[in-house]
Amino acid sequence: MAEFTMELNDDQKQVRDWIHGFAADVIRPAAAEWDEREETPWPVIQEAAKVGIYSLDFYAQQFFDPTGLGIPMAMEELFWGDAGIALSIVGTGLAAIGVVANGTEEQIGTWIPQMYGTPDDVKVAAFCSSEPDAGSDVGAMRTRAVYEQATDEWVLNGTKTWATNGGIANVHIVVAVVDPELGTKGHASFIVPPNTPGLSQGQKFKKHGIRASHTAEVVLEDVRIPGSCLLGGKEKLDERLARAHERAKAGGGERVKNAAMATFEASRPAVGAMAVGTARAAYEVALDYAKTRTQFGRPIIDNQGVAFQLADMRTSIDAARLLVWRASWMAVAGKPFTSAEGSMSKLFASETAKKVTAQAVQILGGNGFTREYPVERMHRDSAIYTIFEGTSEIQRLVIARTLSGMPIR
Repeated sequence: MAEFTMELNDDQKQVRDWIHGFAADVIRPAAAEWDEREETPWPVIQEAAKVGIYSLDFYAQQFFDPTGLGIPMAMEELFWGDAGIALSIVGTGLAAIGVVANGTEEQIGTWIPQMYGTPDDVKVAAFCSSEPDAGSDVGAMRTRAVYEQATDEWVLNGTKTWATNGGIANVHIVVAVVDPELGTKGHASFIVPPNTPGLSQGQKFKKHGIRASHTAEVVLEDVRIPGSCLLGGKEKLDERLARAHERAKAGGGERVKNAAMATFEASRPAVGAMAVGTARAAYEVALDYAKTRTQFGRPIIDNQGVAFQLADMRTSIDAARLLVWRASWMAVAGKPFTSAEGSMSKLFASETAKKVTAQAVQILGGNGFTREYPVERMHRDSAIYTIFEGTSEIQRLVIARTLSGMPIR
């Protein structure tokens, strides 16, 4: 188990500088264009694939960093470049992680390459979980998967929403209900191969921020997939469902809920790191502007009203990063989140991003309100962090219930 440290080692610094260089040289120059176009930035994703950033190997290397800092470091630098483009680059990773975490070796070897494609022919994947009536309340999920033994096929019906890369993905990973009696424990994940009949893109959302990332509904109408596309296989699913029924009868369901919550806790610091990257980017623009913008014969940073804002911005960013790093280290070290430290990091970093980007707009004044300067876009992008991967209100609920010892439902 690695000791907790706030100092990156030489290898980590090299990776950080490499990602930062890509963010500065490739992502940032393209950010305004793709935000205006509200389209997937395929040329940027292709460049990321050519240098090795858009690949499962890259994320695996960061994920298995023994200090736990690989993923948050990478997320911060990419999202420092631009949140919308960065989400287009990392969005496939969510679906890929779902396969790696739950799939068989054969499924991993078969489907992960099809998610990413090649540098000359890049593909994307989509993870489809949220539904119109099942966002924070995953227990309200309605998408059903029914097994037909005669043909060894699963039939999926339902509508997913807020799916990054939904409809344009080569491979979709869909979470569906297989046993309604078990609530959230009766869910399973399925691979929907390319060009499967019955899967279509519904509404594409025109968003306030992260507009370079494609977000849409995914409609499933009698989607038939082979039995081999159930992640983990049917034997494993049947065993899991049987254990869940036994626990439910014995009154042990809460233990399962807490185990699932631990998984969410471990993933939330990565979103916190994204928020830190956006906040840091806005702070740096505001700091540079305050040093060079003169009013009444002196730089505006000489005014306490501006200087104190910058001091608070930098303090909040550093505090957010420390919470993210602590939670990331705890996850890799197997430390229990006894105070919902994962949710703490996501909550504080998300709220920090919204506040810091708003302060950056204020420091730039009228210029900050225009699209000639990037803080306007960063401010719009920051709003998503308090919404996805659990709203700020849900994070506070998780933290409060964890502290009080109440069950998290």
